Order: sequence, then C-alpha cells, then structure tokens
Amino acid sequence: MPAMRFLAMTCAALPLSLALLSAALPAHAQEKEKIVEQQDANLSPKQHLDQLYSQLKRERDADKAGSIANDIRTEWNDSGSATVNLLMQWADKAIEEKRGAAALDFLDQAIALKPDYAESWNRRATLNYANGSMRKSMSDIEHVLDIEPRHFGALSGMASILGDSGNDQLALKAWERFLEIYPANRNAQEQMNTLAEKLAGSRT
Repeated sequence: MPAMRFLAMTCAALPLSLALLSAALPAHAQEKEKIVEQQDANLSPKQHLDQLYSQLKRERDADKAGSIANDIRTEWNDSGSATVNLLMQWADKAIEEKRGAAALDFLDQAIALKPDYAESWNRRATLNYANGSMRKSMSDIEHVLDIEPRHFGALSGMASILGDSGNDQLALKAWERFLEIYPANRNAQEQMNTLAEKLAGSRT
C-alpha cells in the first residue's frame, strides 16, 4: 500500500589504512570496542530490537534514521520459526508474481502457526489494502499494533487508510504516533504538516 509501501569481516579483508588505524588505537580504546561488541552479542532479539527503536527515536538525520529503520525491518522479518519464515518467503514470492490468493493462503497459515508474530499480520494488511479490502486491512493493522505498538509501518498504513476515507483528524493522530517512534521520517513529516494545514484551514 502507498504508505505502507504500507517488511557479517576479517582483518585480512580490511583496507590497510583501517588495519593500521586499528593498530594505532590506544589499548583501552580497543578493549572498550570489544566490550561493546560482546554486550551487543549478548542481547536477546527483543533487547536488540528495543535498542534499535531507541536509536531511531533519538536520530535526527534522515539518512542515518533510514538505515536504522531498515535494521528494524530486518528484525521484523525473522519470526523465530523456520516454518513461518518459509511461509513468509512464499507469500512474498506469490505477491511478486501477482498470485494474491496464494499469498493470502500462505499468510493465513503463518498467522495460524504463530499469531503473536506481528509481521505476518502486517504483510496481510498490506495485501488486503492492495486488494481494496480496507476493513480487513485495518483489522490486521490493529492486530499488528496490539503485538508491537511501535510498528511504524502499520501506523503508516493506518494513517493512509484513515486519510483515504476522509478521517483527517484520526489520520493526523496516526502520523503523530508514527513520528514519536520515527521522528526523522521526511514523508511522515510532510504528511502530518499537510493534514495539519488542511484541518486548520477547515476551521477558518
């Protein structure tokens, strides 16, 4: 859907200049880097995702924030189940091949197997939106946000549906929620500003 459009390097491979730079670092700096790496490696998937969301909320550079958002999407795409991941891959392939019914069937199976996996609901919401089933899409989005309230993709989709249906005030609130999570997103900023101006004009 438009708004939801609303998912490792050895030293030998490093350039010589970087290798020399690393060797020139003070020992305590190198030790500090190792500690950070170890801490990150010890994070659970949920803790890593929480860390990414925290970084996304603080980042004001749009390009850097976009990179963090892509890392979050990568995390979204891993259900923790090999079977569900495979069903999601099949669904994506079916969507690419414009086999909507097959894609829906794969997504239905993924949801049945792991109903607490937000991305399967989100993918189905996107497909329902593309098929013109706004009510079904909104229902799926609500499931996504029940599982992961910080899912900015689902919030984007919700804002799009609300805007398409003329519910500008609610669409504005959805974009505001989106920007609380992903404040550097330029499209969301523009969408919110446009709606705010439209609503302000309707009151005069």
